[in-house]
Amino acid sequence: LIVIDEDKHAVDAIVAEDQLPWAIGRGCQNVRLASDLTGWQLNIMTVKEADERNEAEDAAIRELFIGHMNIDAETADVLVQEGFQTLEEVAYVPAAELLEIEGFDEEIVEALRNRARDAILTLAIASEEKLADVSEEMRNLEGLDSDMLRDLAQAGIATRDDLAELSVDELIEITGVTEDEAKTVIMAAREHWFNEESN
Repeated sequence: LIVIDEDKHAVDAIVAEDQLPWAIGRGCQNVRLASDLTGWQLNIMTVKEADERNEAEDAAIRELFIGHMNIDAETADVLVQEGFQTLEEVAYVPAAELLEIEGFDEEIVEALRNRARDAILTLAIASEEKLADVSEEMRNLEGLDSDMLRDLAQAGIATRDDLAELSVDELIEITGVTEDEAKTVIMAAREHWFNEESN
């Protein structure tokens, strides 16, 4: 089974347990080669690992809905089961789609959409406040665009040194950039360390 995430430029390949060593290759060489050739991040996992990851993702979405929309766990579960993954989807999907969900009437749908919109606004304000804490030298760092800065600020990474201390994998997880982009940004963030050592 192949799952493609175009936004993150990543492909998940889900294989049977006994096929995992063959799929990965000795020393992960098959994964590295496929990633190098395609420029995409390749994640190979077993069915069990995929199920565990999906359960963890569903739990995180459920908590997002409960925490930010102030709804009960049962309603959050229904939204997750119906395939909703973000506040934006709840806020801006046509009301008719929400009304198709069993047990949802116009009053409930309107309340859910309003709560999701309020949550989006609150999070946007909080994000702007965190972005204001980002240092000027990090803002001017080569390779960082506004989306990456916003993601980093949200994760509490506010200075060039904070960024320099991240691993490539950590930066990819926070921002969703490619491995090459992550390496370039981290090296740019660390450049002043090497300049200080040479002086």
